[in-house]
Amino acid sequence: MSARTTAPSWPLVALFTAGYLAPYLLPTTVGRLDAALPLSATQAGAVGSLLLLSSAAAGFALASRIHRLGARRLARAGLLLAVAGYGTAALSASVPVVIAGALVGGLGSGTATTVAAAGTAARRDPHRTTTLGLLSVSALAAAVYLTVPHLGPGHGLPLAAVALTAALVWPATAHLPAGSGEVPATAHRPGSTPPLPHRRAGLVLAAAMLCWSLAQNSLWGVSSHIGTRQAGLGEATVGVVFAAALGAGLLGVLCAGALGPRIGRALPVGAGTALIAVCIVVSAGADGLTSFAVGEIAWNALYPVVLSYLISLAASLDPHGRWAVLAGSASSLGTACGPLTGSLLSAAAGYPAMGWVLATALVLLAVPLAGVALRTTGGPVLRGPEPVLRGGAVPHPDAAVPHASAVEQPVVEITVDHSRPRQREFDTAGPQNSGPSPAPPAS
Repeated sequence: MSARTTAPSWPLVALFTAGYLAPYLLPTTVGRLDAALPLSATQAGAVGSLLLLSSAAAGFALASRIHRLGARRLARAGLLLAVAGYGTAALSASVPVVIAGALVGGLGSGTATTVAAAGTAARRDPHRTTTLGLLSVSALAAAVYLTVPHLGPGHGLPLAAVALTAALVWPATAHLPAGSGEVPATAHRPGSTPPLPHRRAGLVLAAAMLCWSLAQNSLWGVSSHIGTRQAGLGEATVGVVFAAALGAGLLGVLCAGALGPRIGRALPVGAGTALIAVCIVVSAGADGLTSFAVGEIAWNALYPVVLSYLISLAASLDPHGRWAVLAGSASSLGTACGPLTGSLLSAAAGYPAMGWVLATALVLLAVPLAGVALRTTGGPVLRGPEPVLRGGAVPHPDAAVPHASAVEQPVVEITVDHSRPRQREFDTAGPQNSGPSPAPPAS
């Protein structure tokens, strides 16, 4: 998975869905932990933050080890951890057991997401794979939001949904590379992975994505509380609003997939982040169904669009997938701190003031994010078809460029005879001597 590949993308989409479902279900998970267990709103947000922090830790730990350990092995280990952790947390009413299960499940989600991110970076079209993954997880999360309120109370239902998804994705891992032996011929040899390219742009992108995700999930982590406590809505109504918002996200991802990289990445990243800031102010200040629904639906329509371009931007920085994993892990770290940050801000200043703080931070973040996109892509991307080698392999981008340490090839001098050709050499085509060829000399 170190070079651009044409392998099927649906296993990566399935793995992406299993890894990202827990963050997508964060509002209902945190809200039900608060309602069903002896936890305050801030403590429930802290549990959600621990879950996502565990997920981010898995990404940072595995960023440079996926190829050596094998994508299939890591994906299966992550899915097993997710099933065991979330399943245990769903079935237990003990707060310490629930917290431990959430931590283990978070490790599983982070491992699955890391493998999916590295595989996406190795695709010829990372943006298309990213949008398919976002479509899949948005549709599944919308279905959960519509279903869970009708299945009864309790904290276990959203956690059980994540565990069941991880179990159903297991068969897809059979189509992932088994280990380092299944490296494309164009990839670098094991142990000779080149240094990280675009270091400055990658570090700026990772830091900005951490803060970007922190702002997004500070609101997302307390959105359920805004709907039920400030806007005065019931859980079922809030669930319908969330499902409609995720449905709008599906439409946004479809638009992003249709546009692809044709308009570049700077415009959707910069302008999209500024528009998200406006939506956050509206949602955080909601005092009824209309304002809450408008803010949440508009916000969720824009959020996956900008996220898809950010993920594909990180993937474009390194075909080996390391910046995709590191930036994704930084984003997960920001996501992990979001619920607790949102709970603390809202408890100290109220939901509307929290919205203005988050919106201001996002407007400031739009500048470096758009700058990285401009510096690394330069505007609209219009790429022609890539050459394809015999057997369907795509040549590595550096294949035709000799390394600085390559051995200098000897110079061969070729002598060309510039003497005037004989007229007979320009005679009519065919044999010039019609007679029989002379017999070979007798031995």
